[in-house]
Amino acid sequence: MTVGAAVEFLQEPAAVFGGLLMAGALVAGVARRSFLSLTALFVVAGFVLGQGGLEILDLHPQSDFVQALAVVGLVLILFRDGLEVEAEMLQSAWHLPFRNLVLAMPLTCVLVALVTHSVTHLDWTESLLLGALLSPTDPVLSSGVVNNPRVPRIIRHSLNLESGLNDGLALPAVLAFTAAAESRSDFTWWQFVIQDVGVGAITGLVLAFVAARLMPQSASPHQKALYALGTAFAAYGAAVLPPEGNGFICVFVAAIALGIWRPDIRDCFESRSEDVLEVVKLGVFLVFGAIFTFDTLFHDGWAAVAIVAFTLLVARPAAVFAALTGARQVDTAGKAFIAWFGPKGVATMTFALFVLGSSQPHADEIVGIAALAVFTSIIAHGLTDHPGAEWLARRAERREVAA
Repeated sequence: MTVGAAVEFLQEPAAVFGGLLMAGALVAGVARRSFLSLTALFVVAGFVLGQGGLEILDLHPQSDFVQALAVVGLVLILFRDGLEVEAEMLQSAWHLPFRNLVLAMPLTCVLVALVTHSVTHLDWTESLLLGALLSPTDPVLSSGVVNNPRVPRIIRHSLNLESGLNDGLALPAVLAFTAAAESRSDFTWWQFVIQDVGVGAITGLVLAFVAARLMPQSASPHQKALYALGTAFAAYGAAVLPPEGNGFICVFVAAIALGIWRPDIRDCFESRSEDVLEVVKLGVFLVFGAIFTFDTLFHDGWAAVAIVAFTLLVARPAAVFAALTGARQVDTAGKAFIAWFGPKGVATMTFALFVLGSSQPHADEIVGIAALAVFTSIIAHGLTDHPGAEWLARRAERREVAA
C-alpha cells in the first residue's frame, strides 16, 4: 500500500479545506463587513458540501480523523482560554463575568435541561448534557461586539472574559454527564471528581510549575511560543497516563497557572498562535457542518426548534438578568445586551464532536439539537452583532454628552 492510498480518506477534505482557506483569505474583508463571519461561512460550506448537501465530504462523527480533530481543537482552545485568565483582569472589573460564570452559566444549563426533559424523551442526565453543551458562549461569532472600542469597556470585558473562561468551566459538566449517560449504574460522581477533575487539575498545576521554571527568561519569542504549544499537548498526554486524570481539565488548569507564573510565555504564545488557532477552528467548523443533515438537525421536529428558541431567547437572558440582579456597573440596556450576545460556537461544536465519539445511546439526537442551536446562533447573532454594537455605542455616547 502506498502512502497516498493510506490517507485516501483525506483527499476530499484536504482539497476542500485548502480551497476554502484560499477563498476565505481572499474574501475575509468582505466577510468581516457582512452578517456572516469567516467561521460561519465555513460551517455553511461544510453543510452544503457534506452529508446534508452535495455529499462531497464524507465524514463520520466516530471516525479517528474527526475525533482526533476534536481533541486537538479542544486542547488548543482550552489552552488559549486558560492563558487569557490574567491576574490583573480578574482583580479589576471581574464582578460581572464572575456572576455570569458562577450563576448564569449553570442556570442556563438547568433551564435548558428542564425544557428538554419536558418536550423530548431524553432523561435528566441526557437533558443536562444538552444544557451543558449549550451553556458556553463564543465571542468569535460576535467579534463586532468585543472588538468595537465604542462599546463600553465593562460590557466588552464582561463578554470577552466570560466566553474565555466558560469553555473550561463547562467542560467538567459535559464530561461528567457524558460519562454518566454512557455507564449509567457504573458511574460514581465522587470517583469522577477525584480522578478526572482532581488528578487532572493537580497534574496541570505540577506540569505548569515545572514548565514555568525550565524556560529561560532570555529565550526568544519564537522559542517561548513553541514551548507553550508543547506544554499544552504535554499536559494532555501526561494527564491521561495512570492514574488517568482528565487531559482537557489538565490543559485548562496548566494554562491558567502558566499564564499567571510566566506572562512572558503567555504573551509570546498569544501573539504568534493566532493563525494556528484560526486554522484549527475553521477545520472544526467545516467538519461540524459536514457531518449533519436536515434529518439530524430536526430529528425532534418542533421540539428541537422550541429548545433552540428557548435557549437563545429565554434561558440565556433569564439567567443573565438573574445573575446580574443588583449589579450597578451596567444599566438595564447593558444587561439586555450582555444577555443577548451569548452565541453558541466553537466550544459547543468541539464538545459535541467529543460526545458523538462516545457510546452515549442518544448522542446523535442530543448533538443534533446542539448543532441546530449553533446554526441558528450563527445567523441570529451574525445579523445583530454590528447593529447591536452600534446602537449601544451611540447610546453610551449620548449619555456621556448629557453628563
